[in-house]
Amino acid sequence: MIPYQRRLQMLQLLGKKEVVSLNDFLEELDGVSESTIRRDLKTLEAEGQIIMLRGGGACLKQGSYEVPINSKAIKNVNEKEMIAKYAAGLVNDGESIYLDSGSTLLRMVQHLLNKDITIVTTNAGIFQDLQDARFKCFTVGGELNVKTASILGTRTNSELSEMYFDKAFIGCNGFSERAGVSTPDIREAEKKQIVCRNSEASYVLADSSKSGKNTLCKVFELGEVPIICEKETDMLIASGNYIVPK
Repeated sequence: MIPYQRRLQMLQLLGKKEVVSLNDFLEELDGVSESTIRRDLKTLEAEGQIIMLRGGGACLKQGSYEVPINSKAIKNVNEKEMIAKYAAGLVNDGESIYLDSGSTLLRMVQHLLNKDITIVTTNAGIFQDLQDARFKCFTVGGELNVKTASILGTRTNSELSEMYFDKAFIGCNGFSERAGVSTPDIREAEKKQIVCRNSEASYVLADSSKSGKNTLCKVFELGEVPIICEKETDMLIASGNYIVPK
């Protein structure tokens, strides 16, 4: 097992229990030595993913683990709606755009229904909102992460590498000076990077609850891509590249 896979498995275990002991890790990670687990825990702590406890245990630092889409959808609803409505207003008729996975991105759809555009998406949740839509919609192939309603993987990246967009709207799990714009899944990070390279303009949609949070995989440096957020935060000011809807 490569270090990334092992650490991701550790984060997944931490996502199921409030506190995980060293013995729990040893039982779950069959064949992995205590010294390797301790080393991985120190690495995760240095990355801001976890908090180490006395005796070798650990607890998850809030925001490190990929939350199921159904749970995300009911949190910070007003903030997400403000961000989504503003982002949809940036889209003009005749454009081809990319919509990423995520609950805020999904909220954009209702504000795009009457636009003459083409949408390419890896957000499997979009299917429930397509009735009476004027736009054309294409979904990219790949593996479906049922928990997050996201399509991702090698095939997804291959298809996206051959597509070019006027604008891309991208989700994230956190943004900070240390970890930049980040996500818990390396496949999600790779997908977002490909889309950004192939777009004339890209935007990250993130409500203020994600400000200052670090997750496992850096997608962009802080400030590399403008962040649309419902209010100004110290982290946004540090980025120097953000939009607060009026």
